[in-house]
Amino acid sequence: MMLDTLAQAVPGAEAALADTRQPEGSTTSCTCRAEGSPHAHLGLQPGLRTQLSTLRGVGSHRAALRLPAAFQVPPTRGPCAAPPPDFHSPQGGCGARPALASPQPAPLRGGSSPGAVPSRAAMSSLLPRRASSFAAAARRRLLLQPPAAPGRAAARSGSGALPSGLVRRGGLVGGRWLEAPAAFAVRDPASGQELGPVADCGAAEARAAVRAAHGAGAAWGRLPAKERSALLRRWYELMVERRDDLAAIITAENGKPLKEAQGEILYSASFLEWFAEEARRVYGDVIPASAKDRRILVLKQPVGVAAIITPWNFPSAMITRKVGAALAAGCTVVVKPAEDTPLSALALGELANQAGIPAGVYNVIPCSRQQAPAVGEVLCTDPLVAKISFTGSTETGKILLKHAAGTVKRVSMELGGHAPFIVFDSADVDRAVAGALASKFRNSGQTCVCTNRFLVQKGIHDKFVEKFAKAIRSELRVGNGFDANTTQGPLINEKAVEKVERHINDAVSQGASIVTGGKRHSLGKNFFEPTLLSNVTTKMLCTQEETFGPLAPVIKFETEEEAIAIANAASVGLAGYFYSQDPAQIWRVAEQLEVGMVGVNEGIVSSVESPFGGVKQSGLGREGSKYGIDEYLEIKYVCFGGL
Repeated sequence: MMLDTLAQAVPGAEAALADTRQPEGSTTSCTCRAEGSPHAHLGLQPGLRTQLSTLRGVGSHRAALRLPAAFQVPPTRGPCAAPPPDFHSPQGGCGARPALASPQPAPLRGGSSPGAVPSRAAMSSLLPRRASSFAAAARRRLLLQPPAAPGRAAARSGSGALPSGLVRRGGLVGGRWLEAPAAFAVRDPASGQELGPVADCGAAEARAAVRAAHGAGAAWGRLPAKERSALLRRWYELMVERRDDLAAIITAENGKPLKEAQGEILYSASFLEWFAEEARRVYGDVIPASAKDRRILVLKQPVGVAAIITPWNFPSAMITRKVGAALAAGCTVVVKPAEDTPLSALALGELANQAGIPAGVYNVIPCSRQQAPAVGEVLCTDPLVAKISFTGSTETGKILLKHAAGTVKRVSMELGGHAPFIVFDSADVDRAVAGALASKFRNSGQTCVCTNRFLVQKGIHDKFVEKFAKAIRSELRVGNGFDANTTQGPLINEKAVEKVERHINDAVSQGASIVTGGKRHSLGKNFFEPTLLSNVTTKMLCTQEETFGPLAPVIKFETEEEAIAIANAASVGLAGYFYSQDPAQIWRVAEQLEVGMVGVNEGIVSSVESPFGGVKQSGLGREGSKYGIDEYLEIKYVCFGGL
């Protein structure tokens, strides 16, 4: 029935839906990212249907989708509401547009009453004191604590409830909430409790989203940059106002400590603020011509519809880092969030509607792992999609590149990492330990730029290992993300835990020693003790693969050349870190490390002003910074003759 409704409501949808219907008995194979990875699970289908999930949509701004009232958002009206539905709002006169009313979300299963998020005062205990000021500083960076938003209360994950007003259950297509024929469950990784059902969108809904984005694109791209900037700025302001609620959603579906989730929301919002400003700085050029009667101009124009495929480990920031740049450039977007964490993407959609982002500019297609193959086929093959931006595993990225080649799409990718962390004899050991703690154990080791291999020079090795072990035992607390003392939440699922166990068992079988940790935590199947290994060699699995968990293996080395050779032996190169107080050595190592980002005496390198990306098989392009917007712009050369 849902497909028929779409076909009737959206011009051109009937033919599109006919292409997606499969005969009874047809089968679909699914290729998913390996155990515990944060990256989107994108399935493949045989032959031409073997495509990864790049979201495409059907529809036009004028075609109202006939959907159940529970999932509908009131249609946008006013001076800013003219163009078709897309990820980028195509309207003018944004300043006068009223904020949309926030519809009531469908009730959560379980019926538990929400509880309040711990107060800022209560949460201050998340930062137990420590003798070392360096460790304390690292801890503050590990668990960012923004000021509490007045008047905001969110529910605890443990009670089975989520903040009201931002929890949406349907896909967002053309400014309206879209119900799908089926739903899939989102679960709290800490307890396994179901947080509620979310629409399980498929090929039909993906095509609707792509067409909605395409229909909205022309008007959004023609909108003056100042007006696009004002809309992005308003979206940013709403994120900051609702930061506590947004953080509670992240902690509930992702498991990370609430302080980390609050830090992510401010980081996420900062990309909307940054690109709101960058929207007004897309400059062209005038080039001196060789002929008297000619003038040469260079214009920069939006590439078109962008498919945004994001992982679960930063369910908000990975969206805004891409979407902020795309919308600032004048593109519209279709977002496919990871199946583990769709609620954050949908909450951002609710705030986008309230901010006045025009219908069809920001679309979201949540789907289960089972629907990923069909959605992926649409996103990779639909000719209306001009750009794919993906954060995920290198293996999945390679498949995306292969299938995007069929229609020669623009592609940017942030792929897997295997970050080295080198401590030279000249390093300040206390600073190195503080940096190691922050770099390794943020989000329980589940970030692409987390240190995966510690290389410590022989003269300082034993001292570093001793202090690092002491810091792990005294500073890190495993627990539910909503508990005030927690610094280490659960891993995303049991497969992630099994991968950590496999890496530890392999290392121990080859002679490594467990200094601290080494086993599952008693709190539950997805919890694991922060673990430190010594006597590690480059033949062990944990030094050859990205663990994506709370495991810190330490390799002893003797010379600078040896350390650089070990660090550069990986086929990927996203981030790298090293500690040294020798100026000449700092220059040498920084230039020789084969990574896209280097932290020198610093364990956290991400910031909105800095270009984020890798080299080798860690990806293509850069996100954030003044360079991020270029990924969504085409250069057009215009020659004026006969002058």
